[in-house]
Amino acid sequence: MNAHRKAAVGILARRIAGFRRDNSGIAAIEFAMIAPLMLLMFFGMLDLSNGFAVDRKVSQIAQSMSDLTSRYTAVLEADITNFFTIGDAMLTPYDKTQLKATISQIYLDPSSKTAKVVWSRGDEKKAKNAVVSVPADLVTKDSNGNWVSNQYLILGEVNYNYQPTIGWVVPKAGVTLNERSFTKPRQMTCVMMGTDCAPSGG
Repeated sequence: MNAHRKAAVGILARRIAGFRRDNSGIAAIEFAMIAPLMLLMFFGMLDLSNGFAVDRKVSQIAQSMSDLTSRYTAVLEADITNFFTIGDAMLTPYDKTQLKATISQIYLDPSSKTAKVVWSRGDEKKAKNAVVSVPADLVTKDSNGNWVSNQYLILGEVNYNYQPTIGWVVPKAGVTLNERSFTKPRQMTCVMMGTDCAPSGG
């Protein structure tokens, strides 16, 4: 019996030793452990890179709408519609249904030292005479620090709700991207909507 036991123990020991030396399944085990992390990194980078690309397009659209409007002496409703159509085209190949764009003309009121809406068109149209914030360096002042009269700005605003493809890194509900771009009218002091440039205009 002892001889049989010793033989069985010897066989078992040799098999265990063989298992220790057998590394044929290591690659499969390592792949199974690393694959989820690799997929997370891949799809995460995909969502992030798309997000950065959309954010860049949002900035370009806001700048383009503001710049295009500022080149006119007067704009019609059809012109504004065309500007928005251009913005949609610039967003290609991303989902344009998430794009919200607005174009407004702002009057810099020297008496109240506030920036007021003259006219506004778009998805998030602003009320006439609504006060908006304007970067201080866009306001021309005299030597006494008073606002110079007859100043206008064109404001292009874009909001976009970026929804990721996978949603492992970027929240599945999406992230709102925003951009504001100011441009001074190029041809005249202001850009007329119709025939009016007055601060209380249409």
